[in-house]
This record gives sequence, C-alpha cells and structure tokens, in this order.
Amino acid sequence: MRRRILLAILLAVTVTACLLGIPLGYTATAIVESLTRENLSIQVRQIAATLDDELANGRQLDLASVQIAVPPGGHLLVTLPDTSEEYTLGEDLGEDTVSESVPIVQHGTVRLSIDAGPMRTTQTQMTLLVALVVVATIGIGSVVAILTARRLARPLRHVAERASRLGAGDFRLDRTRYQVQELDRVAEALDASATALAQLVQRERELVGDVSHQVRSRLTSLQLRIEELTAVHDEDIAREAGAALEQAERLADVLDELMAAAREARAVGAEPVDLGAELLGIADEWRTPLRAGGRSLKLRVQDGLLAKVSPARLREVIGVLLDNALRHGGGAVTLSARDDASGDTVLIEVSDTGAGVPDELAEHIFERGVSGGGSTGLGLALARALIDSDGGRLELSTKRPATFTVFLPVPRAGDVQGVRWPTERFPR
Repeated sequence: MRRRILLAILLAVTVTACLLGIPLGYTATAIVESLTRENLSIQVRQIAATLDDELANGRQLDLASVQIAVPPGGHLLVTLPDTSEEYTLGEDLGEDTVSESVPIVQHGTVRLSIDAGPMRTTQTQMTLLVALVVVATIGIGSVVAILTARRLARPLRHVAERASRLGAGDFRLDRTRYQVQELDRVAEALDASATALAQLVQRERELVGDVSHQVRSRLTSLQLRIEELTAVHDEDIAREAGAALEQAERLADVLDELMAAAREARAVGAEPVDLGAELLGIADEWRTPLRAGGRSLKLRVQDGLLAKVSPARLREVIGVLLDNALRHGGGAVTLSARDDASGDTVLIEVSDTGAGVPDELAEHIFERGVSGGGSTGLGLALARALIDSDGGRLELSTKRPATFTVFLPVPRAGDVQGVRWPTERFPR
C-alpha cells in the first residue's frame, strides 16, 4: 500500500514537473535570444542614425564616430550601394554570430554582428537553472510523497489489523484516530462493530449456557426416574429401563463433549500465561494514575500461577477493572491472583475499599450502557465478552466492598507446545 501511494505521487510530481519544465526551458532560451537581438537592434539603429546624419550633411563616412556604440568584440559592416563601397569595423567573427541589419535613409545598409558564444552560454545556464528547478521540485515532491505515504499507509495498516483482530474475536475498543476524516469514520465503525459483536457473542454464549444448564437439569431428572424403574421386579421393565439409562448417560457424555468443544473453540487464541509476570507489568502501568489520585495499588499473586488466556485480552480486561476502580471506587486497590481448591481454575480479583456497588445496579452492571458514574457503560460489558472469548468468566463476586473476579482455566499438558508434561496416573 505504501509503495503504491509513493509511486503514484512521484509519478504525478514527475509528469507535472516535466510538463512545466520543458516549455519553461524552451521559453527561457527564446527570451535570452530575444533580449540579445533587441539590444543589438537598438545599437545598430543608433549607429545607422549617426551615419545617416553624416551622409546627409555631405561629410565623408567615418566609422570612428560610431565605434563607441559597437559592442566589445563586435563587427560593424556598412554597405553603400551607390558607390559599391563597404566599410568595416572590428574583426570578422565567422559564421556563429548574432546579426541585426537596418537600412540607411541615404541608401545603404548597416549590419552589426556579435559572437553568439556568450548568448549560447547564457541559454545553457538558463536551461540548467530550469533543470535544477525541475529536479528540486521532484525532490521536494519525493519528500512530500514519502511523508504522505507514511501518513496514509500506517493508518491503513492499523485499520486492516484492527479488522483482522475483530474477525478473530478480539473485541477491544481502540480510540486511535488518524486525523483523516474517512479513516476516522472507519475506525469509529470498527469500534461500533466491536461493541455490537461483543454484546451479540455474550448473549449467544449466555443462551448456550442457559440451554445447557436446563438440558442437563432435565436429563438428570430423567436419569433419576429411569434408575427407579431399574429396581422393579419385572425383569423386562428393568432391562428396558437399564438400556434407557445407558442411552441417557451417553447423551449426558455427548452434551459434556459438545460444551467442552465449544469452550475450546472460544479460547482458540488463549495460551498458558505466567500470571506473576503479566500482572506485575499491568500493576506497574496502573500505579501512576492511581498515585496521581492519591491512591495505592497492592499486588498479591500466588507463586508459579499459570492460566490459559490471551495476554492482550487479559491486559485489556484487568485494565478495565482497574480503571473502573479508579473512576468509581475509593481507597486502596488490590489486585490478587490465586487458584481455587479444585486446582482447575485460577481466580484474579480486583477490589477497592470504596462505597461498593449499589443493589439496584449490581444485577445490571455488565449490561451495555449501564453505569453508576456517568460513563459510557461499555467497559465492563466488553471486558466480560473478552474474557468469555478465552473460555473464562467475569463476575461481581462482592458488592461491598466492590470485588470483581475473573475465572480462568488452568492450562493442560496439550496447551504448551514443545513441552513434555508428565502423564497423570489417575484421571483429574
């Protein structure tokens, strides 16, 4: 893209410079010759007028009286047809000359010639000057083209990368603007699309979770009723009930596999992340704005803690939670991470010692447009959608003090490429 923009601008500048430079060079050489001939014509007319006066008064023709009007190195030739005489002043200049002739009233011709070399030199200088202007114009145009190509290519690449990330499920907002009206409109459209897609994906996944929960509940009830039938004395009924119970158990296994596959598909960009190092970097970034507001940030991370998540999405989600604590919370902010008792999930908590979340707001805090402090109400909804994209979960675990908890899966052996994990002797 940058190369095409650069070549297009350079081609336009070069063509324009040549279309203007060639006629300008030709015009400059013509003007030099015209000025030279005009000056020569003025001089030869002055000489002719002086000689005409001498002839009219009957005096003998004397070229010494007009020698001062002859340019240095010039050649003057006076021809009188009546007497067939020629009078010359100066040396013969050869063929490469510039000459001007005028008639004498008393019958005759005055011809003044000068060497064409100085005029040719001036013409060459003017041509070189025009060529230099053309080259300078192309050079300046090249600089402008490079700057313009950079100014246009960088935003275009950024927009393309944002669109690619959006297609891959990265719904983070990007407030970067490029001071180019058309590109800024595209950026705003991408932000709006990211928010809409995040809400759509979130609603879809919530629906899938609700449906899965309802189906699992009904399936469990069905299994319990079938188990009661397996205990009856009628062997045929008991046998059929056992077969039905086996099919119900298979259906439950299929449901578990489908839900697991859906979670894996969501977390396609997730990878094992060292939370100690990652959260330390996030905390260092947010300590400055918190300190500017007279508040502190405490970091508590369990040693050797790994979680399966996309690093960029984790930074965005934790950044949203810390920004929420900065804007709407109070007192010291705590960022902590630990694993739960089962060892299958990692918990990241962001809390503060402020007034907490009002009861009427708690149930809707993750809905789009819901805010208790005059903000846009998009941050928490987007954060939940982002973490859900990695197979995690974001919840408001405590209203007072406000504590948000991020639930992330623990990476398995197959999640780390190139590392041989020990085989577990017993199923987890």
